[in-house]
Amino acid sequence: MNNLNQTDIEFSSPEEIYEFQNNLLRKALRYLKENSKFYQRLFRENHINISEINTIEDLTKLPFTEKKDLQLHNADFLCVTPEKIIDYITTSGTLGDPVTFGCTEKDLQRLAYNEKKSFSCAGLRPGNIVQLMTTLDKRFMAGLAYFLGIRELGASVIRVGNGMPELQWDTINRLKPDTIMCVPSFILRLIEYAEQHGIDYRNSSIRRIIGIGEGLRQQDFSLNLLGKRIKEKWDVDLFATYSSTEMGATFSECEYACGGHVHPELIIVEIIGEDNKPVADGEVGEVVITTLGVEGMPLLRFRTGDMSSKVIEKCKCGRNSYRLTPLVGRKNNMIKLKGTTIYPPAINDVLDNTPYVVNYAVIVRNSFAGTDEVVVKVGVSSAQPFDIIKDLKDRFRSRIRVAPIVEILSPDDVNKIINPGSNRKPLKFIDLRKS
Repeated sequence: MNNLNQTDIEFSSPEEIYEFQNNLLRKALRYLKENSKFYQRLFRENHINISEINTIEDLTKLPFTEKKDLQLHNADFLCVTPEKIIDYITTSGTLGDPVTFGCTEKDLQRLAYNEKKSFSCAGLRPGNIVQLMTTLDKRFMAGLAYFLGIRELGASVIRVGNGMPELQWDTINRLKPDTIMCVPSFILRLIEYAEQHGIDYRNSSIRRIIGIGEGLRQQDFSLNLLGKRIKEKWDVDLFATYSSTEMGATFSECEYACGGHVHPELIIVEIIGEDNKPVADGEVGEVVITTLGVEGMPLLRFRTGDMSSKVIEKCKCGRNSYRLTPLVGRKNNMIKLKGTTIYPPAINDVLDNTPYVVNYAVIVRNSFAGTDEVVVKVGVSSAQPFDIIKDLKDRFRSRIRVAPIVEILSPDDVNKIINPGSNRKPLKFIDLRKS
């Protein structure tokens, strides 16, 4: 992938990017027809002639690929012989059974190229030192991808892993990294630890934080409550990213922080409405992706379940490739609470911005009336000189207009709920609704 583009396609005209992607789409379809048992069957059963699929608009002639397809027919997606697989990865399984992906050497090179571009977008250059606060084990793609991308870029990487504030600060003080990459809410734990132990974090070597897994901005690109809370405490540059194992690609903000940039040589993105048809640019819908350049397990029109919208105007950084707005939430996680439509990130935002909240679980279930009922189980740091439940409900009403049921537990009890032991990520959102 290193020589894929001597000149970055993202800076080409929209017309050139469009034709460039159309050519890669046709190549991807031919590859699937020749090598994928799943898509061979899909093309045959739906009487699809891939020679009639020539442009991105023609994708609407094809069925979607869904998570359940990957779960039920996982081996049929593999397009190479097993001996070509050099790394096995699984999804987190947060929203169902984990899915396995086999990566070839070419796929890992593609991952490195993707992250190199994303890190460059966020301002990283050779000579920067990145402290990586994500795991490289447990079959996790992201940590490996970040490591490969930082190497490909020529920057330095410090592999500390997640958690462990004491070790993180010891590493920062010893090795002087300028960039942190981690889940944004963990930054608040780092700050809290620094304040408790007399660490002058504001004058540390850190100048940039790249967030993964959680949003930092609202739809208008202003900082959300979590982003504001970090920025008020620690005046560093914040960059948000969006990625997933299935996409094998990352959408990173540039210095102007107005959406995650799409890398046209790696992925095609459609935004689909409730009628399963593309929505107008700027409208929120479900993110549907087609991977480009994947050798092991490429995907065609895969429904991510994530809700976002496209920004097509040229960015101030000079890139003409479209961008994605911060995620609104996941389609299947939409909540109708007391007549108001909300997504879990809006609830998380309130809780992440409440100083005395240590951890929490958001549980959605059916009420006796058949409507959505939301229970927030909150672990608090210590007793407060006011009514905690009333304070939290007031915070919810001021932010999202409605208040869920609030239960106060010890942080240890909440931790048992969100970390049952078998999951790689904490289960902050638990959906008990029956369809």
